[in-house]
Amino acid sequence: MNSSVLLRLMVMLVQLWPCSPSTQKSSAQNTVQSFTAVRRVKRGWLWEPLFATEEHISPDPVYIGQLKSDLDKQDGNLKYILTGEGAGSFFVIDEYNGKIYVMQKLDREKKPFYTLRAQAINRSTQLPVEPESEFIIKVRDVNDNEPQFLDGPYVATVPEMSPEGTSVTQVTATDADDPSYGNSARLLYSLVQGQPYFSVEPKTGVIRMASQVDRETKDQYLVIIQAKDMVGQPGAFSATATVTINVSDINDNPPKFQQQLYYMSVSEEAPVGTTIGKVFAEDSDIGDNAAMDYFIEADNSDAFNIVTNNETQEGIISLKKRVDYESKRRYSIQVKAVNRYIDERFLKEGPFEDTTIVKINVEDADEPPVFSLESYVMEIVEGAMRGALVGVVTAKDPDEDNSPVRYSIVHSTHLKRLFSINEHNGAIITTEPLDREIASWHNITVTATETRNPEKIAEANVYVQVLDVNDNAPEFPKNYETFVCENAVSGQLIQNISAVDQDDSGEGHHFYFSLAQEDANSSHFTVKDNQDNTAGIFTGKSGFRRDEQFFFYLPILIQDNGTPPLTSTNTLTVTVCDCDTEVNIFYCRYGAFMYSLGLSTEALVAVLACMLIFLVFFLAIVTIRQQQKKKLPFSEKMEEFRENIVSYDDEGGGEEDTEAFDISALRTRTVMRTHKPRKKVASEIQSIYRQSLQAGPDSAIFRQFISEKLEEANTDPSVPPYDSLQTYAFEGTGSLAGSLSSLGSITSDMDQSYDYLADWGPHFKQLAGMYSSHRTVGD
Repeated sequence: MNSSVLLRLMVMLVQLWPCSPSTQKSSAQNTVQSFTAVRRVKRGWLWEPLFATEEHISPDPVYIGQLKSDLDKQDGNLKYILTGEGAGSFFVIDEYNGKIYVMQKLDREKKPFYTLRAQAINRSTQLPVEPESEFIIKVRDVNDNEPQFLDGPYVATVPEMSPEGTSVTQVTATDADDPSYGNSARLLYSLVQGQPYFSVEPKTGVIRMASQVDRETKDQYLVIIQAKDMVGQPGAFSATATVTINVSDINDNPPKFQQQLYYMSVSEEAPVGTTIGKVFAEDSDIGDNAAMDYFIEADNSDAFNIVTNNETQEGIISLKKRVDYESKRRYSIQVKAVNRYIDERFLKEGPFEDTTIVKINVEDADEPPVFSLESYVMEIVEGAMRGALVGVVTAKDPDEDNSPVRYSIVHSTHLKRLFSINEHNGAIITTEPLDREIASWHNITVTATETRNPEKIAEANVYVQVLDVNDNAPEFPKNYETFVCENAVSGQLIQNISAVDQDDSGEGHHFYFSLAQEDANSSHFTVKDNQDNTAGIFTGKSGFRRDEQFFFYLPILIQDNGTPPLTSTNTLTVTVCDCDTEVNIFYCRYGAFMYSLGLSTEALVAVLACMLIFLVFFLAIVTIRQQQKKKLPFSEKMEEFRENIVSYDDEGGGEEDTEAFDISALRTRTVMRTHKPRKKVASEIQSIYRQSLQAGPDSAIFRQFISEKLEEANTDPSVPPYDSLQTYAFEGTGSLAGSLSSLGSITSDMDQSYDYLADWGPHFKQLAGMYSSHRTVGD
């Protein structure tokens, strides 16, 4: 590298410190100021620092400095060249003397510095006399940007009654000027609107409470904050921001009743739960802070209740129990409203509750009769005679006029047959004797109706218990099945028995068992009372013979402990069984059954054998018949099927009607034969007919005709698929009158003459006249 060094030219913004208003104005208009230049010498390059404003608004170029080589002899032989950022547009250089000028306005906020390169060359040789050097031009800042609140508008919330100094929110403004040079970007905050409740910190923009606020007085404030640059000095730029501060609620107000005395009324007919009225305590707070609960105090009657409606914050007073105008006509209760959520910070302000008095008047109403008891329980012994008194119910009108009442029973018709009531005094009597064993309790509904107002009716339940008397004798609980073996020994237990009684014994049933007097002397069996309402039947001797006596009937006497005691005789049947000493119930039952039928075992076996033989014979006959049905000829079955399946029930259109139904649908592919075209039947019949007039049944012409017709019928696919009879008429030559057949009618009337009919006699006179007249008309 040669002795030249890189030139660093600093173009600096002139910052004029205001000494007077005229000086400030001069700065605002960006006027160029001159200062003493300090000359510095570098090897190769010489430069001196000059200053210019950031915002150039003059139409002429502004000189900001000079580049000079120490090789410059001031003879114009050197040429200065400027390249780099902004060269030729923002900055130009005088190629003869190296002076640099600003051509356009510079904006530091867009570009704070420019990097350029300078070079000096010999004009004659176009060779550089100085190496190319790079230098930076820095643009110094001036206060040309206003502060801005980028986050506005602002919204903040602060609780009411917050102490002084409470932070509310913070606002921040920005300034695009250079914060590192001068005071252009140094901001100062102040409060334009919001005193005396709010303040702002000048440097930070933090808004704080200056005094307490009450939401119930005002719940929203608009605060205006101003931000100034240049630390608030005169001539500085400023901006404002609006901050909406909402005051939130706290529970700082107690509830307060609108009235200190409420009047309400309720009818004595009102049922429990009826709403009587509402009370309301106002609370200036909102939300949960205004929530309250209502309570009833000083209510000795305990006749009323109060609940809180959480939506309306009202206290709803309702009836807790029925009231009676005749008993008490006026009530006075005290209702208290208490805040549900209390802020302990404000307890010193006083209790958060309020009380009021509620006076309730009971209105008189025409009430239905009232029974002396809600329900009655009565007793009557069973079997009581008709008209026996069961009990008495009483009811009266609670109103002052004390209307008479009328009693009646309203229940099923069945109960009406058992009980009746005196409509004047309420006496209930029986209409039929009662049986406890059928029903031990009866439920009756009795009504009392005011005679002056039949719509006022009261009901009461009457429960009638039927008391038991000993009117049922004890008896066996079931039919005992008792057996004794022929080889039984004396004293052997053959049966345990017990008894039941439909009566109800308050002390418990106790039954006594014994043999009836008529069988007490019998030596066959004995009865032993176990003293626990059971008894055992024992044999009185050893050995029994079935052929001598098959059944023994023991009369058992059973007595209860009722008053008076009742006794019944129950018969126990003992069956002698063909066994040793142990009874086989199944075998003994079988023997008893056979004995009852009067059959022996051998006879029963013979009967069963006969039934078996008859069953085998019946099955054999059925099997033979089924085999015979399987051997039926196949042709007979097919004939039955054909006759059963194919059925024709249509009326045809005549001999020549072949379109009535599709006969080919009844023929299978295997029986279809080649169809031969039919000959013209009419012409054939006419020809053969004429020949037949001279031919007899044995002639060759007749036989040929029949053969052809038979062949046509066999090959015609349109004929029915089963055998049919073809009939043809033939007239011989013996008739004098000739043939009357219509087979020749195909010839026209012009070809025939009917005059000969007149010669046949009086019998054909009418026919001759018909054909003669027909011919005349046709002609």
